[in-house]
Amino acid sequence: MSDKKTLTVKLVKSIAGTRQSHRDTVRGLGLRKLNSERQLEDTPAVRGMINKVSYLVKVL
Repeated sequence: MSDKKTLTVKLVKSIAGTRQSHRDTVRGLGLRKLNSERQLEDTPAVRGMINKVSYLVKVL
């Protein structure tokens, strides 16, 4: 089978005081608490979500 590229995304800044749409995007990425990490498939949709909340997350 073909290997799918993945990204590791980590929430490094609190979502408190941010726009509701940005909070929803962080939740959509599967991140809950501060310093939580998720392995996500590298797709244009995921990249767009990461770009939207780039000031809150770090890509490892």
